[in-house]
Amino acid sequence: MKVIICKDYEEMSDKAAEIVISEVRKNPSAVLGLATGTTPLGLYSKMIEDHKKNGTSYKDVRAVNLDEYAGLDCSSDQSYVYFMRKNLFNGLDIKLENTYIENGKAEDECARYNALLDKLRQDVQILGIGSNGHIAFNEPGTSFDSVTHTVALTESTIKDNSRLFKSIDEVPKRAFTMGLKNIMNAKKNVILVSGKNKAKAVYGLVKGEITEQVPASILQKHNDCVLICDEAAAELIK
Repeated sequence: MKVIICKDYEEMSDKAAEIVISEVRKNPSAVLGLATGTTPLGLYSKMIEDHKKNGTSYKDVRAVNLDEYAGLDCSSDQSYVYFMRKNLFNGLDIKLENTYIENGKAEDECARYNALLDKLRQDVQILGIGSNGHIAFNEPGTSFDSVTHTVALTESTIKDNSRLFKSIDEVPKRAFTMGLKNIMNAKKNVILVSGKNKAKAVYGLVKGEITEQVPASILQKHNDCVLICDEAAAELIK
């Protein structure tokens, strides 16, 4: 695993943008695996800025998202469909029909999404990490062989995500998520981490035992994995 320690969130976002933009310029029909949450917002802002200033085109890019809340559809302003359109897709020339996110209202969504991922292997997958070591919504105890599945969110994950809702009571309790096997299938994984509250999780990711109790630890076995984090998040691995 390659580790890049940046002085702050801004530099972290710059480094991530360099990787993604370089991939799109090299491969105009690349498959980008994307994440939600506050961590990748700086990356997405820089992708939009580059598109407008330098003309990097996404018209043939395909995008697959990690996860979606169960029970929400694209009409909800708390859905990840809404999040991605607001924070990235609407600022690019990407075709919305080439953007794929689990349908929060579907009954057979896991089988459909796994079939899709078999056809659209991620050239670059963007990841964050939760304070308990989860990636996507793969909570501690998730099998390393897991593929897209429905998960009951832990209290710590619900608390982490509550900053995006008016109150913690509004956070959905279940979600669809890519499994760890789907994530490991990506050609390149790029993990973005910012903040002292993630330092313990970063240690488990980089130097800890490879265990299903720290789902992100499986990435130690990936042959092209880059961790980009700020100094605060890296304090236990320096």
